[in-house]
Amino acid sequence: MTTTAVNYLNIGLMFLAAAIAFVLPFELFLFAYAVLGPLHYLTEIHWLHERKYFTNNQKDYFLLVFLCVFVFLFSFVFKEGISLVHNLIFIAFFSALAMVLFKKFIPKLIFLVVLFFSALVFSENRAYLLFFAVFLPTIIHVFIFTGAFILYGAMKSRSFSGIASLIVFIVLSLSFFLWKVDFDWYATSSYVQKSFVESGFHNLNIEIMNLVQIGSETKSTVLTSSLGMSVMRFIAFAYTYHYLNWFSKTSIIGWHKISRRNLAILVLIWLLSIGLYAYNYKTGLIALYFLSMLHVFLEFPLNYRSFIGIGSETLSLFGYKPAIQQGK
Repeated sequence: MTTTAVNYLNIGLMFLAAAIAFVLPFELFLFAYAVLGPLHYLTEIHWLHERKYFTNNQKDYFLLVFLCVFVFLFSFVFKEGISLVHNLIFIAFFSALAMVLFKKFIPKLIFLVVLFFSALVFSENRAYLLFFAVFLPTIIHVFIFTGAFILYGAMKSRSFSGIASLIVFIVLSLSFFLWKVDFDWYATSSYVQKSFVESGFHNLNIEIMNLVQIGSETKSTVLTSSLGMSVMRFIAFAYTYHYLNWFSKTSIIGWHKISRRNLAILVLIWLLSIGLYAYNYKTGLIALYFLSMLHVFLEFPLNYRSFIGIGSETLSLFGYKPAIQQGK
C-alpha cells in the first residue's frame, strides 16, 4: 500500500472513530483501551526493540525500563511512594532526550543529575504534577504525539493526502467541543460507569474539564454533563485513532515483520489480557499497567526524533537543508 493510500485510509479511520465516539464515547474508549491497546503495546515494543528504540546506544533503554518498574511499584505495591511517580515520569521523559542528543556516557550522566535536582525543585508544583503524572502518559501520548507524527509525515511527503489527513485530524478533534449534540436515548450502563470510575479513568476527564472552564469538576459531571460528554468523545476518539493509526501503517513501517514464534507469544499475551479485562476491568488495567506505561516510556526517543524532524522540515522550507531525523 502506498503512502498516499495509507493517508486516505487513515482519513477514513478518523471519521469512523469520530462517528462512534459521538454516539458511544464511554463504550468505545473502554473497548479500544482493553482490546486494541494491549495489541498496540506488544507490537510497538517489539518494533521499537528491532530498531534499538531510536537511541544512540542500544542499551540506553534499560534506564527507561528501570524507571517504569518503579512507576508500577509506587503506583500499586509501595503506595507510600506514589508522590514520586510524576518525578520518575519527568526523568524518563527528559532522559530520553539525552539518549537522542548524546552518544557518550558522561554527557548523559550530567544530564541525568540535572534532571534529578530539577525534579526536586518542581515536585510540589501542581502544574508540573498534572503534566507528568496525568497528561503526558495519556492524552499527550495518544493525541499530541500522534498529531506530531501526522504533521511530520505530511511535511516530509509534501503531499495533498498528508496535509488533508492533518486537517481532518484537527477538525474532527475540535468538532467534539464545537458541535454540542445530545442523544436522548443514550445512557451509560452501570457496568460501563463502574468500570470507568473504578479504573480511575475519570480523573483525566476531570482535569481536562478543569482546563477548559473555571471550576472544580467531579466524576458525576464527567458522566452526565454536556461538557463531560464532549471531553469523553474527544478522549475516545484520540485513543481509538491512536491505535488504528498504528495498525494502518503495516506496509510503511513494517511492524508486522515478526517471526512466527514471537507472533504466537504476542497473540497469546494479547488474548490473555483481553480475558483479564473481560473478567474484571480494573484487574485488567492493573495487570497491563506496566506494559502500557512501558510502551509510552520506550516511545519517548522516537517522539523527540519526530519533533526534531519537524524542525528540520520547517528549516528546509526556508532554504536550509539539515539532516532529517527518522520519525514514526
